[in-house]
Amino acid sequence: MQIGQNKVVTVTYVLHSSKAGSEKNMVEETGEENPLVFLVGSGQLIPAFEENLMGLTSGSPFTFNINSGEAYGEMEEDALVRVPDDMFKVDGVLDLEVLRIGNMVPLLDREGNQLVAKIAGIEDTTILLDFNHPLAGQDLHFSGTVVSVREATAEELSHGHAHHPGMHDH
Repeated sequence: MQIGQNKVVTVTYVLHSSKAGSEKNMVEETGEENPLVFLVGSGQLIPAFEENLMGLTSGSPFTFNINSGEAYGEMEEDALVRVPDDMFKVDGVLDLEVLRIGNMVPLLDREGNQLVAKIAGIEDTTILLDFNHPLAGQDLHFSGTVVSVREATAEELSHGHAHHPGMHDH
């Protein structure tokens, strides 16, 4: 069976990323014990990822690249925000365990939505937060294998995602 719309696909892969002109960095690797299982067309993955897998069958190896514009987009300057360092004070003292450049910090916006930002800089009285996706501005390089392809069940289609053993609870 070929990968196509409304199919449930299981893949294992290795993902590397790179910025223009730089070396590839290992991002993640899925293995047989932790494969990626998804419903094609559900909107949960980068569209270019699914497009590159279309037509492949169980056992097919794959290798493809997705440029940053089709992945998580380019770095956006307006996603860099300076906030008062008071946000990171506990009892009037800066929390130096949290305040480290590169740390990811969970935050809430005014409506109570959870956001994640990377600490990009620590200045005199402000902290520079980066709300860009961690892979923004980077090309993605995938290599892997299609483990299986099957028809989605009516329940999976109505829920909008794949169900697999040990990973589903409604």
